[in-house]
Amino acid sequence: MLKFDVLIVGSGLAGMTLALHLAEKRKVGLITKRDLLEGNSTYAQGGIAAVLDNDDSVEDHIRDTLIAGAGLCDEEATRFIVEHSKEAIDWLIDLGVPFTRDDSHQTGYHLTREGGHSHRRIIHAADATGAAVISTLGQKIKAHPNIAELEDYIAIDLITAHKLGLPGNRAFGAYALDKNRDEVVTIAAQHTILASGGAGKVYLYTTNPDTATGDGIAMGWRAGCRVGNMEFIQFHPTCLYHPHAKSFLISEAVRGEGGILKLPDGTRFMPQHDPRGELAPRDVVARAIDFEMKKHGLDCVYLDISYKPASFIQEHFPNIYAHCLELGIDITQQPIPVVPAVHFTCGGIVTDLKGQTDVEGLYAVGEVACTGLHGANRLASNSLLECLVIGKAAAADILAGKPIKLPTIPDWDDSRVTDPDEEVVISHNWDELRRAMWDYVGIVRTSKRLERALHRIDLLKAEIDEYYSHFHVSNDLIELRNLVQAAELIVRSAMLRKESRGLHFSLDYPDPLPQTGDTILQPGAPAQA
Repeated sequence: MLKFDVLIVGSGLAGMTLALHLAEKRKVGLITKRDLLEGNSTYAQGGIAAVLDNDDSVEDHIRDTLIAGAGLCDEEATRFIVEHSKEAIDWLIDLGVPFTRDDSHQTGYHLTREGGHSHRRIIHAADATGAAVISTLGQKIKAHPNIAELEDYIAIDLITAHKLGLPGNRAFGAYALDKNRDEVVTIAAQHTILASGGAGKVYLYTTNPDTATGDGIAMGWRAGCRVGNMEFIQFHPTCLYHPHAKSFLISEAVRGEGGILKLPDGTRFMPQHDPRGELAPRDVVARAIDFEMKKHGLDCVYLDISYKPASFIQEHFPNIYAHCLELGIDITQQPIPVVPAVHFTCGGIVTDLKGQTDVEGLYAVGEVACTGLHGANRLASNSLLECLVIGKAAAADILAGKPIKLPTIPDWDDSRVTDPDEEVVISHNWDELRRAMWDYVGIVRTSKRLERALHRIDLLKAEIDEYYSHFHVSNDLIELRNLVQAAELIVRSAMLRKESRGLHFSLDYPDPLPQTGDTILQPGAPAQA
């Protein structure tokens, strides 16, 4: 058994922020499914939204967030996170994150603008902000004696009082598979944090890396946590369309700096869908592209910034330029073929502004959580900000708490299972689940499509649960079990919302209701909207 004061599941920006804020006073264990730097945060291109410019204001940032969130943002959460935005950026700068400089600007940094923002407020490191931030924080974590990095571990399930037959419901750590030794390890902790990201891989096409399999959402649900607003799955409007691209994202900032969306014949179409054009929020742009592709029978549309000077493009988007060039696309000379792809899970485990969940001693921070900031549609570049602000608040709450005595925790019991006789069941179910979600629970939904999706999910879930109960766990089996649970939560939530709002658009209910609320699912209880 391993023991820590705090166990953090996930090594993205939320997990790293917590680890660094806790490590001076607590012994921290950090689980990551691959290496320390692999995860969604690393792939974030655009930047971090924060009120840094004298011409900007907290009120403007809040208003932009509320508008994008389509009436479902929690105003208290939004204000708390935006008010702490400058403090969060200052912390990153103090740690040495190499944000792009602009000595002509009052802040000394270049700020860009993205869809839904009324000001330039996105601080960034060229077009690879996530990589710069995670690399910097990763170096600090590796050098810290109080942080143990458990690389190539995947959490299986939380250890709770309920599972141990004890009164109440508190988390005491987690069981995890050490993939290198193919051995399940018991990890005990006084506080446990889910910082495992979203569930993008539940869909066939996504900008997310392979690790985004909804693990924390599924584990939290099984432990007794409520989940909220899971129907709001954000499709990024502009994913590179190329057979060898492997879901390469074309940053929102390309449109922020003047990129124009066009049909194959060069016709611009966004002004017909929204007066904000290419700078409309992501849900609007993604639906517009989906509409034009279906209307004209297209495989993709095109994002064109080639009218800008080549030097400007190469300076502002060096990674996008280089990657496209490798694929034979010179974005200084020609438009970029793009399609929408699943990008962000706006809902998740319900938490307060300290990251606390319904289970005592269990916190959820980042994309895995639902604080109320994103509402029905996340405003671009607010996600990394949420990781920083709520991560620090959760760490402060943990540090203020009193130590507890851990109960006796039994080791993982696999005495009644055997090695699987064939792996094809896992790969087949994985593929069937992701295709069903893409076909039936996409950008535009209908009640009939959702019913079909739930029927398939119920059949897959029963098959996967039976497989899980009979065979030794593996990385793929753990991920598949979590994916099918996340898929069920998405579909059940979508079926409850009898309107169109933000990222949830239903042909059966095309208009928003005059009054609405969050969609909350509670384990063992009827769902309520």
